[in-house]
Amino acid sequence: MTSEEYAKRRLEELRHQIEEHNYRYHVLDDPLISDAEFDQLMRELQDLEDSFPHLVTADSPTQRVGGAPLESFTTVEHKVPMLSLENAFELGEIDDFQRRIQRLVGNQPVEYVTELKIDGLAVSLQYEDGRFLQGSTRGDGYTGEDITSNLKTISQIPMRLSEPVTIEVRGEVFINHDDFEQLNKKRYELGEQPFANPRNAAAGSVRQLDPRIAAGRPLKIFVYGTGEHNLNVNTHYEMMNYLRHLRLPLNPHWNFCPDIDTVKDYCRHWMEKRRELDYDTDGVVIKVNQYRLHEVLGYTSRSPRWALAFKFPSEEAITRVNDIEVNVGRTGAITPVAILEPVQLAGSVVKRASLHNQDYLVEKDILIGDEVVIRKAGDIIPEVITVRHDSRTGKEIKFSMPNQCPACSQPVKRLPEEAAVRCLNPVCPAQVVERIVHFASRSAMDIEGLGPAVAEQLWNNGLVEDVGDLYFLKFDDLIKLDRMAEKSAQNLLDALEKSKQNPLYRLLFALGIRFVGEKAARLLAQHFKTLENISKASKRELEDLSEIGPKIAASIEDFFRQEQSKVILEKLRVAGLNFQEPEQESRKEDILEGKVLVFTGTLSFSRNEAKKMVEERGGKVTNSLSSNTDYLVTGENPGSKVEKARGLEVDIIDEEYLKELLGLS
Repeated sequence: MTSEEYAKRRLEELRHQIEEHNYRYHVLDDPLISDAEFDQLMRELQDLEDSFPHLVTADSPTQRVGGAPLESFTTVEHKVPMLSLENAFELGEIDDFQRRIQRLVGNQPVEYVTELKIDGLAVSLQYEDGRFLQGSTRGDGYTGEDITSNLKTISQIPMRLSEPVTIEVRGEVFINHDDFEQLNKKRYELGEQPFANPRNAAAGSVRQLDPRIAAGRPLKIFVYGTGEHNLNVNTHYEMMNYLRHLRLPLNPHWNFCPDIDTVKDYCRHWMEKRRELDYDTDGVVIKVNQYRLHEVLGYTSRSPRWALAFKFPSEEAITRVNDIEVNVGRTGAITPVAILEPVQLAGSVVKRASLHNQDYLVEKDILIGDEVVIRKAGDIIPEVITVRHDSRTGKEIKFSMPNQCPACSQPVKRLPEEAAVRCLNPVCPAQVVERIVHFASRSAMDIEGLGPAVAEQLWNNGLVEDVGDLYFLKFDDLIKLDRMAEKSAQNLLDALEKSKQNPLYRLLFALGIRFVGEKAARLLAQHFKTLENISKASKRELEDLSEIGPKIAASIEDFFRQEQSKVILEKLRVAGLNFQEPEQESRKEDILEGKVLVFTGTLSFSRNEAKKMVEERGGKVTNSLSSNTDYLVTGENPGSKVEKARGLEVDIIDEEYLKELLGLS
């Protein structure tokens, strides 16, 4: 045996052993060897790879951390959207969820799987033939950022699965409590700002351009489900067990529930016990177990009908209202804000809480100087729940909303049927700055480096009057700003240039039209195709589009009618921004338009190829049979789906007939 042949064999042995020990240590918490013995294996692997660099593979354990820092993250499109979940805050809402499901599926028995909702950052992991190929953030649910290099640094994530499958899995990256304390202790010792809470630390770590920084953070992950795959799995329970078999890290507390009462028992248990866990969880995710029922239940525009997030009651704390200030938002709404005696709550120090509007102040009877009970709505946004009236001393002061805008001194007005008091001055500096911040935000134009501090400086220095001016900024102007070095200035200009290519729906959302969120922006862009078509659409044409009601339609019409909007849009047009939604690739003959197909057995070509060709001709491939299935395609050694298809009266076709439909025969 030559030295290279020996190296190949030994490298494969070492990689397999190291991955096995990683799995035992990081997933099972059951190490078989000491740290010193593990380090010895890693050293031997590294030495061999140094001697035979052409034998290094991308999935080698030595490649978990490596390469130069990235300039920026690239965008990844989720083939199966990572949708949010409908929330429930009381146990009775779980019964409502059950009733809605039974109404749609009839008398069919419904099983559930429950799992803890980890308070971390949702990510997608793509494996091809069992090898880790790519990892990405959830982003807006449709597109995320490629964070492969950072996810490779998480030892729980296997570089190779136990089987050579092609599958997208989804999970939550987090940091546990003990590791978080140690991380902040180190930051204190180094004179660095400590993280506010574990979730912020985890989210910030996976979005580092230098993977060496992520490698130095104690990141962990639990996998909870899948995106795109071609596995013949009938239930979520089976899928979770299969993911465990693939050696992916699952939360040990997920549970099969044969009925809704067992689901509620699980929720009650963890409402009481969640503080005993070494990581943050803010609720329970409830999923219908049977995948065939997922097909029947389907989706709303925002979430699957077969899943629900039951949110735990928020933690509460007692503090004092030291003062009340007002903020001016991008739509001119003037919002009172309580300045609180700092208090620790749900993992961070809370100093401020929104008081929403004058009606809220009156309803809650909040005075300056009051002792109040606060909580974080959804464990995120601080809010005042109630006032402790029995602690009043008589020195408390009543607060009244201002008659003038604190930013521009123009009169404010409360419009009919609105709770908010608004500044109607379109060039109010506070509104302009907030509009710039929104325009540049990640979900909008994603202009990195253009945060609140920079936006305020741009306005104060007379460099911008509106978002249209952003694209005419010069390098020499930017480097004069505080804390704006040459590299930062160039990075901002590059980010602005890159943003010009964003699809129309992101620009539409970035414009900040009242009531037009991300979902509405997508619908408008996909339907009308160009910004000009949207601007010319009548209120009735807008309302004809699903989910665009009278309120949104009126706001859109009003926005495009304003002279100020016309000026901004002309600047953006001259700057070269994309005003069109990209056309979808033209399909081949849509012979399978609207048809739903399911495969069973072995085909002479891969299922991925078959799925792609079906979709090119307008069809859809699913994994579960239902009454909505049009064809069951059978290959060699078909499974039990054949009998199910006969019972459902689904057409059963063989591979030859499929080839005829695809135009291959």
